Amino acid sequence: MDRSAARTLRLLTLLQSHRQWPGGELARRLGVTTRSLRRQIDGLRELGYEIESTPGSGGGYRLVAGNRMPPLLLTDEEAVAVAVGLRIAATTGIADAESTTLSALAKFEQVLPSAVRERVNAIGRSVEPQTPRGGPVSSELLGSLALACRDHERVRFDYTDAHGAETHRLVDPHSLVSADRKWFLVAWDLNRDDWRTFRVDRVSRVVGTRVRAEARVLPAEDAAEFVAVAAGSVPTRHTASAVLEMPLDEMRSHFGPWAQDARAVDEARTSWPFGGDSFPLLTTVLVWIPEGVAYELDADEEYLLFLREQAARMLQAAETSLALLRSPERKAGKTEPGAGGHDSG
Repeated sequence: MDRSAARTLRLLTLLQSHRQWPGGELARRLGVTTRSLRRQIDGLRELGYEIESTPGSGGGYRLVAGNRMPPLLLTDEEAVAVAVGLRIAATTGIADAESTTLSALAKFEQVLPSAVRERVNAIGRSVEPQTPRGGPVSSELLGSLALACRDHERVRFDYTDAHGAETHRLVDPHSLVSADRKWFLVAWDLNRDDWRTFRVDRVSRVVGTRVRAEARVLPAEDAAEFVAVAAGSVPTRHTASAVLEMPLDEMRSHFGPWAQDARAVDEARTSWPFGGDSFPLLTTVLVWIPEGVAYELDADEEYLLFLREQAARMLQAAETSLALLRSPERKAGKTEPGAGGHDSG
């Protein structure tokens, strides 16, 4: 590579690494005059890079988004990340992702140095992406929703639920989440006046309204947690309700988004529905009820009998273990010098 080409690539690297560079600083780092710098800037522009220049003592150069895809300059680490990402993207459930990403990967790996290509292949053999569930999602649809989330633009779309019923939605989009091998849109549904999650493979005909979405606080630590909670509210094989001796506001404050389906029984009590695909899974919810809070259960007799049997077994195991722990023999064994120890000599 001749010195001029090397300086041009060095210039591109600098422009990509900093938001804006003063012209004098760029020329100094490249070891050229400001006139030579301008020629190199023009050369990058001919390659398709949009570079803004600002005149004056406080001016400089800035790399901006253009109208067409210019060549990329990546470090070895960035190249590995992109190549591995393309391999994983082929199994994300995006329509035509396998053909488009593998085509892009073939072009990309063709120019990779051999050492970098070996790293990519080694990682690719070790990574096993999960097979997507649900229907395919077009990259155009995913891109439209992603832009709406980024720009906080209210959108309309058609949505088909799990039973095949189609509805028309007007939402303020918040985030896109990849979870459970599916894509979800987290949004505020204006017609239902509440937060909702939408499977993107069931969304169609997205139309922007050019109306800025209202700023709202998501009732979860992040969008991924909100999707997890929503997935937990999907109908399950077994359901029950715990009636807690807690006011609704206090209960919601304690459980956060996990209390979204809770309802007030009266001023002092709250009904909290929960579910699971097995009785043991159903029971795990109960251990999260705060210590000292009394509660009753509204559930099928079969589950209540299971719960009574399990509670009796756990109580018996705890009593037996406590008796052994408090026995004179156990206490004596703990105080005798050298009893039960290991010989470190």
